[in-house]
Amino acid sequence: MQLSTAPYEERLTAPRSWWLGSFLVGVSFALILLPFGTLPMLGGLAGGTAVAAVAASSYGAVRIRVVGDSLIAGEAKVPLSALGEAEILDPEEARAWRTHKADTRAFLLLRAYIPRAVRVLVTDPEDPTPYLYLSTREPERLVEALKAAKAAA
Repeated sequence: MQLSTAPYEERLTAPRSWWLGSFLVGVSFALILLPFGTLPMLGGLAGGTAVAAVAASSYGAVRIRVVGDSLIAGEAKVPLSALGEAEILDPEEARAWRTHKADTRAFLLLRAYIPRAVRVLVTDPEDPTPYLYLSTREPERLVEALKAAKAAA
């Protein structure tokens, strides 16, 4: 049995500036612990940097994948048969769907540091979710992968 390859996979990694911020958190902990000596200061630098880096990494570890007959977005796994049309949102339209156009029942895989998104309608009458909002750096590729996977199914 041969495993199918994923036609689309994206990890929504945190931006580079967050890693600099992680180091600055470590420096802050080092400065707080400076009055206690050099060793606690170095421990604060290492520990604060490590904790902030783990937090940034875990926030950016979420993935969007189209595998087989499913769309996997973070914790959600949705069969392609339950999905309708996918729409590419430019930064302005994406902001609108995150704010005043948003539906409280929608599934949002939102990362504020990614300006573009894809909105996929949910056509399953049993599912109260009207659409999926997925932040993505490559919306064209995601929409094409959804179309190709639906056509193959």
